Amino acid sequence: MGGSSNRIEDFSGVLDLESSLPVSATVVVPPVEIHKVSVPPKRGALQSLKQRLGEVFFPDDPLHQFKGQSFFRKLALGLQYFFPILQWGPEYSLSLLKSDVVSGLTIASLAIPQGISYAKLANLPPIIGLYSSFVPPLVYSVLGSSKDLAVGPVSIASLVMGSMLREAISPDKEPILYLQLAFTATLFAGVFQASLGLLRLGFIVDFLSTPTLIGFMGGSAIIVSLQQLKGLLGIVHFTTQMGFVPVMLSVFKHKTESLRRPKLFWVSAAAPLASVILSTLVVYIFKAQKHGVQTIGHLQQGLNPPSLNMLYFHGQFVGLAVKTGIITGILSLTEGIAVGRTFASLKNYQIDGNKEMMAIGLMNMAGSCVSCYVTTGSFSRSAVNYNAGSKTAVSNIVMASAVLITMLFLMPLFYYTPNLILSAIIITAVIGLIDFRGTARLWKVDKLDFLACISAFFGVLFLSVQMGLAIAVGISIFKVLIHVTRPNTVLLGNIPGTQCYQNLGHYRDACRIPSFLILGVESPIFFTNSTYLQERILRWVREEEERVARTKDNNTLKCVVMDLSAVTAIDTSGIEALTELKKTLNRRSLQLVLANPVGEVIEKLHRSDAMEHFGTNNLYMTVAEAVAGQSSLFKAQP
Repeated sequence: MGGSSNRIEDFSGVLDLESSLPVSATVVVPPVEIHKVSVPPKRGALQSLKQRLGEVFFPDDPLHQFKGQSFFRKLALGLQYFFPILQWGPEYSLSLLKSDVVSGLTIASLAIPQGISYAKLANLPPIIGLYSSFVPPLVYSVLGSSKDLAVGPVSIASLVMGSMLREAISPDKEPILYLQLAFTATLFAGVFQASLGLLRLGFIVDFLSTPTLIGFMGGSAIIVSLQQLKGLLGIVHFTTQMGFVPVMLSVFKHKTESLRRPKLFWVSAAAPLASVILSTLVVYIFKAQKHGVQTIGHLQQGLNPPSLNMLYFHGQFVGLAVKTGIITGILSLTEGIAVGRTFASLKNYQIDGNKEMMAIGLMNMAGSCVSCYVTTGSFSRSAVNYNAGSKTAVSNIVMASAVLITMLFLMPLFYYTPNLILSAIIITAVIGLIDFRGTARLWKVDKLDFLACISAFFGVLFLSVQMGLAIAVGISIFKVLIHVTRPNTVLLGNIPGTQCYQNLGHYRDACRIPSFLILGVESPIFFTNSTYLQERILRWVREEEERVARTKDNNTLKCVVMDLSAVTAIDTSGIEALTELKKTLNRRSLQLVLANPVGEVIEKLHRSDAMEHFGTNNLYMTVAEAVAGQSSLFKAQP
């Protein structure tokens, strides 16, 4: 739909402008040659369906590379399609390895403390965060198409999983069941993500619009930061609820406990690994754990233990695991693809969204079987990876190798790491999710987008993570429904000296054509809006007749021209509405003509009985031809 047009509800201010135009003056329209509107070549139903499905599910035409290739070449291309590492692997060089080793070690220094911290955010044992930073990056490096995406646990998915599961299961009282549900939710998240990619249904993720994500992430960042007050202030008895009010009440209620807060609050989390090392040394040297400083404690050494036997497929909490998996799957998928596309655009290459969905989904499915929870591409780690000069997905392999060495040999070193430093790392990581500039831009550009953003923000802050997300998605869908059910209709006028017809409210030099009412419909005509459009056009006709009577113009209204150039599709309800409108205007001695119908519209009009009412003489290729054609008919009348 044209961005230059005004909504019909706001057109009252334009009418004053139009009434001041010299409409009684003769408008000189250049001579126009009239062309016949052609019907598209006839196609069979199967051919039409095939083309339509191809446009919906295969807009990128993934099979074009196989055309004209030999069998073995097709086989090789197929393997490269599903395993991108086979595409760039044979061309890998030592110079690329040097860059990837540097970037891999750099993101490992961030991934290790963040992995431990985010597992804590999801109410999982810290070691699960390290497990999730080992296997998933290896899987993604084989299946993923992004060169810069650094894979691992992320704050938002960790927060959502932790809050949803904790509503039903206490991780302290029933840790085994909680762990089972976390792994099962991860499996369902992976199945859902891979299914979207396999069935090429990625457009479902688009319902999480940018305004929704801005508000959701901003609210989540504040909730996550507030939850870390427990670790920062050393409070033992802290609320398990995620809302703003319960957290603040818990802080003030247990403020006497916070007097025992540790002296390490000054340690900066700007460099997470350095902060972890320094704080651990301080706690160890001064025996701070004996003075109220809470530490991580014992972490199990070794590789990821298998968790296939822990997957939970029966019992009363299966529905909770499915719901948690789908919601965290959508959120992590949206974040991962958005991050991947961002850095791909910076390096001028493309990633396949559907392949990324399958890669992330299979990564989570595999992870759920080896003690990992939901992972995706992290913006903070990917930014570090990009700035460190990563060249390929080998940086993820290097990072996973560093995590492996840590799990095998360095776990005892984390025994004295204070919880407060993990809280500081989380706050530092999530505080950048609050996008003030983006919110201000939404207010400036689109008030409904701003409303969706604010609804997500305050919904997360004062209700719950799920309710905030649901409200924002609901508002976004409501916005889509408003556009579908109440589309733009604009009044068009001629630009003097040209054959162009533009919005009278937009172009001040556009002029009305005497005896004509020219309307532009800027939406497909479906059952959802056909009745509205019929009523709105009749209102335009009434207002035009009143204007003519008020200005005492001798050129009475004779013809209504509908510009259908923006009507990309029409259904049977739309055709019936046009036919009924034609009959109604005929009874009022007014002509209704259609200008510039696109191929699909004209094809359906010819298939229906609508052409019996319109006739070929009432179809024109352009608005200028419609005006010229009808004007000649008016002159021919006695």
